[in-house]
Amino acid sequence: MQEALFWEQVGEGKVRCRLCPHDCLIAEGRSGVCRVRKNFEGRLYTLVYGELAAIHSDPVEKKPLYHFYPGREILSIGTYGCNLRCSFCQNHNISQADPETAWAASEISTSGLVAKATHIPGNLGMAFTYNEPTVYYEFMWNTAAGIKAAGLSNVVVSNGYISRKPLEKLLEVADAFNIDLKSFNEDFYRKMTGGSLNPVLETLETIAKAGKHLEITLLVIPGLNDSDEEFDRMTGWIADKLGPDVPLHLSRYFPAYMLSLPPTPIRILNRFYASASEKLHYVFTGNVSDGDHSSTFCPDCRTELIHRNRYDITITGLTGEGKCSRCGTGIPVRM
Repeated sequence: MQEALFWEQVGEGKVRCRLCPHDCLIAEGRSGVCRVRKNFEGRLYTLVYGELAAIHSDPVEKKPLYHFYPGREILSIGTYGCNLRCSFCQNHNISQADPETAWAASEISTSGLVAKATHIPGNLGMAFTYNEPTVYYEFMWNTAAGIKAAGLSNVVVSNGYISRKPLEKLLEVADAFNIDLKSFNEDFYRKMTGGSLNPVLETLETIAKAGKHLEITLLVIPGLNDSDEEFDRMTGWIADKLGPDVPLHLSRYFPAYMLSLPPTPIRILNRFYASASEKLHYVFTGNVSDGDHSSTFCPDCRTELIHRNRYDITITGLTGEGKCSRCGTGIPVRM
């Protein structure tokens, strides 16, 4: 076990975790909401340091990141636990697992993981993903520092439910984020995830102000977060607070975990795509086969810049300087 960061003793053997907005008060021998941070004898420890439930080399588009070194592969890791309880979780077998009873994970040191990342030809860096990386913060940060020192990039795929101080420290080593904005409704967050909306919005603003590469994913669930009025407020907020160049991924929901609603109708994704495109320059649909809605186009002249056929990526209209080859508009894509 590794002693955790961001906690304080509060008397009577209890500790207060300060990693995320839950601010869990944890008694001796108990864990927080995430199940992976536990109080042992009045000190908080992480149970998943170096314990990997998954490690793969993935296309960076799978995160999804469409404007961060398109076409590159990135070593991706995850472990157990999450600080939300989404009834529709797509990775519930690891995110909702108890690390003390889950199947045996592979163990690796941060130095071993950095060495692995640097020896994969053409590897972009490290993606912290699969489950919520906030809950394995200590291992993520130490690994990311090593990746950064090796001249590679760090990608964080997160629900954004993290407190300000740990986020600011993470920004020292993170290069890109995809944040899962699950809804633009507080009731949805409270009932469907066990969390709250405002901390996620604060995370998004903090990342954007720090100048880090940022993309957003919304999993569109029929009847739960597919209100036109709510979606219009969300895209307006993104355009106003984060800027119209932030890519928005509209992902199709399929039944998973405790939610058995039918899959999102394609017509809803298409309607949202059209609506969001009135305010945002780069909107994409995911979990569907649609070349037009997954490729990047110039916001000024509509020239195709990056063609995507699932994970087959072709740069079609971008110059080496990151400009549209037809009209010269600068495109916010890291190449």
